[in-house]
Amino acid sequence: MQEEIKKTLEVLNNGGLILYPTDTVWGIGCDATNEEAIKKVYKLKQRDDSKALICLVSDTRMLQKYVYEIPDAAYDIVELADRPTTIIYDQPINVAKNLIAEDNTLAIRVASDEFCQKLIRQFKRPLISTSANISGKPTPKSFSEISKEILKGVDYVVNLHREKSNGAPSSIIKVGNDAIVKIIRK
Repeated sequence: MQEEIKKTLEVLNNGGLILYPTDTVWGIGCDATNEEAIKKVYKLKQRDDSKALICLVSDTRMLQKYVYEIPDAAYDIVELADRPTTIIYDQPINVAKNLIAEDNTLAIRVASDEFCQKLIRQFKRPLISTSANISGKPTPKSFSEISKEILKGVDYVVNLHREKSNGAPSSIIKVGNDAIVKIIRK
């Protein structure tokens, strides 16, 4: 695993795109603080850049560096969730401007996968995590279903967990600074 992390870090540090196993589905990733890398993700996915992307952090301590104010309810959700849960936060900070949604929000998930946690800790920045498909096409259920276009469009494909089936996409919950909690995707 450490060798894969080393190779992946080299690509991320050079503004490249990775294809990697997450705690949910295989994802296309890049440095969430690198505007040019994020543009490459939108281009590869053929996705309108007004559609927001999710990013991953390693733990709640890292989360605090990228959200101006974390509502108490969000900590409870992260701690009590029994499956991967992405939370949409108000007022993100310290990330690329083209990652922030028009309403000044950002979807962030604390990664539960061991590889993701270790990679993000060593990278010391959040990662983009968006499903490994062209926008509008079905999310691949396993590595073998990822299109050649996606495989050729990234700079590095992580060589771990290629045999396992994907889990379900994460739940998405909006937790506003106004204490309103809204379920976006179960």
